[in-house]
Amino acid sequence: MAGQESDSNEATSNHVAVIFGVTGLVGKELARRLSLRTNWKVYGIARNPEIVPIKDPNFHFISCDLLNPLETQEKLSSLQDVSHLFWITWANQFPLDTQECWEQNRGMMSNALNAILPTARALKHVSLQTGMKHYISLQDPSYLNDHYHYEECPRISTIQNFYYALEDLLTERLAGKVAWSVHRPGVVMGSSNRSLYNLMGALCVYGAICKRQNLPFVFGGTRQCWEETYIDGSDARLVADQHIWAATDAATYSTDGQAFNAINGPPFTWKEIWPAIGMKLGVEVPEDMFSEEFRFSTAMADKKGVWEEIVTKEGLLQTGMEDLANWEFLDLLLRCPFKLLGTRQKADRLGFTARYETLTSILHWIDFMRAEKLIP
Repeated sequence: MAGQESDSNEATSNHVAVIFGVTGLVGKELARRLSLRTNWKVYGIARNPEIVPIKDPNFHFISCDLLNPLETQEKLSSLQDVSHLFWITWANQFPLDTQECWEQNRGMMSNALNAILPTARALKHVSLQTGMKHYISLQDPSYLNDHYHYEECPRISTIQNFYYALEDLLTERLAGKVAWSVHRPGVVMGSSNRSLYNLMGALCVYGAICKRQNLPFVFGGTRQCWEETYIDGSDARLVADQHIWAATDAATYSTDGQAFNAINGPPFTWKEIWPAIGMKLGVEVPEDMFSEEFRFSTAMADKKGVWEEIVTKEGLLQTGMEDLANWEFLDLLLRCPFKLLGTRQKADRLGFTARYETLTSILHWIDFMRAEKLIP
């Protein structure tokens, strides 16, 4: 019966999505939301499956190494019914803003487009996710400024940001025949054990270890990052909904590419929300929560065994500490040498008005990860 039901669902699907990067923070949420919609079929592409798989007759996972052109062609060229393509993945083997990173990411998307475009006659829209790093350079201090970035800010000509390569590739390959959009979130809050830059995973593992070892839940970073609005939060639910909105609302369609900052909206400071995060995680938040000397990568370097004990004792899904927590990323985020803030004016003006308080987002995803048995 289940098989017959699935066939019936597929037969009536008039929207067919293919999501590249389906196990990531946004890709996973996007797949979940589209699978629940009427008349949608979803293909999810990633190299490895998610530890908590989506169980829905409208969802079909395909394991594929997109860096391998032959494998990509073999596994994806049969997806002739695709109407909406979502690119929410990237290759991270090389440092950002290097020629190697540029070429690898361009090559990976090119492999996918080579497999999909020749046969996807019903393709209506392509949605690309990059990020707020579109607006800054880590290598050229002259581009580190405090103003709010809007979507039409000029590119930085002195760097090889692979975001630019992907936008240019879509312009070239779609050739004005298919509408496309690009979405630029800030720091994303969601649930995944397959994401390199996973804020929620790092915060939750840190909190669990603090609780286990009776350690104070301190904020390690710079005073500016602690006290000032420094970066935008982006709830994975909001980013996923913006992808869907841009892909299905013909009023936003542009064959030249339509860019949107995908950010929560209300500003926040870590100083304001840190106590509530600690309370939610059940840890001791010291009166003096801020420490400029504390570094997560140093303090957590020898805690893999502690995390293994927590996983076993709490009956959690089997993950290594490194599957959820990237301490170097957390150190960089909380010691960011520049403000990275955007405006929402364009999305708001065109009708996408969803907003989240970043603290509310964080508390939601703690509950979500607990329900998935990823954290205690």
